[in-house]
Amino acid sequence: MSKPLKQIHLAAHFPGVNNTTVWSDPAAGSHIEFSSFAHFAKTAERAKFDFLFLAEGLRLREQGGKIYDLDVVGRPDTFTVLAALAAVTDHLGLTGTINSTFNEPYEVARQFASLDHLSGGRAAWNVVTSWDAFTGENFRRGGFLPQDERYSRAKEFLATTHELFDSWHGDEILADQATGTFLSDARAGSFVHKGPQFDIHGQFNVPRSPQGRPVIFQAGESDEGREFAASGADAIFSRYATLDAGQAFYTDVKSRLAKYGRRPDELLILPAASFVLGDTDEEAEEIAHQVRRQQVSGATALKHLEFVWNRDLSSYDPEGPLPDVDPLVGEDHISRGRAQVRMYRDPIAIAREWRELAEANKWSIRDLVINTGNRQTFVGSPATVARTINDFVQADVSDGFILVPHITPGGLDTFADTVVPLLQEQGVFRAEYEGTTLRDHLGLAHPDEPRGERVAS
Repeated sequence: MSKPLKQIHLAAHFPGVNNTTVWSDPAAGSHIEFSSFAHFAKTAERAKFDFLFLAEGLRLREQGGKIYDLDVVGRPDTFTVLAALAAVTDHLGLTGTINSTFNEPYEVARQFASLDHLSGGRAAWNVVTSWDAFTGENFRRGGFLPQDERYSRAKEFLATTHELFDSWHGDEILADQATGTFLSDARAGSFVHKGPQFDIHGQFNVPRSPQGRPVIFQAGESDEGREFAASGADAIFSRYATLDAGQAFYTDVKSRLAKYGRRPDELLILPAASFVLGDTDEEAEEIAHQVRRQQVSGATALKHLEFVWNRDLSSYDPEGPLPDVDPLVGEDHISRGRAQVRMYRDPIAIAREWRELAEANKWSIRDLVINTGNRQTFVGSPATVARTINDFVQADVSDGFILVPHITPGGLDTFADTVVPLLQEQGVFRAEYEGTTLRDHLGLAHPDEPRGERVAS
């Protein structure tokens, strides 16, 4: 008996502070004007995507003590943007990253419960921790926590927000105008939480929202992050979008669910994926090459090399050879607030490997950064991209993809108009929304429903 076709989940990431975005392209628009967010969201909804995703940066990144301004710098508050988008969309899920290290459970629960009400049940929270003291300097609780303590706090933070969401059962509001009785229970929303991280009690002032709780996303790829996702998240982001690496991550994370009494279909795995489309595969490859060179200017290449070398390389020619000097190894780093720095735990070994690659391929500094950086995940004609996405999902590389265009706000338009119809023709992606909430779109049970099999719409 053949395995049934999986339904593909698609989402859209409005890219911000990263070098995927080519903000200098003439087709690019503002990253702060609401019209850009509205255009992007409406395109995603027109294509029947599950949700729109906003990442978050809590401090402007620095390089050599100065604001790093080679890609987009800053953008509006996540909740403000998502609440505004709730008014111009009807079905699209609204997902935002909110930090658990520098916020408090009550305020975050209140904000997400409010967003879920305003959107009719379309809110989702990407729970993240902060990893650096640099970001912490913006907050009263300065510095940062060691990794094990970050996740301990995050676990208790999430559990506490669940207690707040669940402090309302959903049947307390009578609003009986004839008798003047508003609540059936004067203690609605009461909560008490005592734990190592939080000691709070009171009454939660937002009634139970349409989804009961927002959908929970998690982005960690460490062992602690994977375990955290398996214990309580509804979906986990992944940076593994190639066949072998994606399958290994998928198998590992799904295998962790049983110990928490969960089924494999109760946690979705959704890697970020960039794309370039052309009328033919050959044209798409040519465009992809041009895009990579747009994404990595000479100045950008030098800055990226500084992530590893940890020293000022501004005197070097980006079209010339790599530095002969070795990286500086130490706690202080020239690049502050960049997650990529954590990827290079052995800079001496990375420098040796990159020199060998550059020499073997006759690469300049810029060539090396272009060829060792993130390449587009899907490149080809609409037919090729649709086929590859479907092949990957059916092969359990993921349950779908979060698409990251290199141009905003219009970079999603062609995908919506050319690739999505092909996926619909193959019967692996919805032609219409069949539910009203984000949980419906993702095939996830409402917290108040009995646990049982559900099929994604």
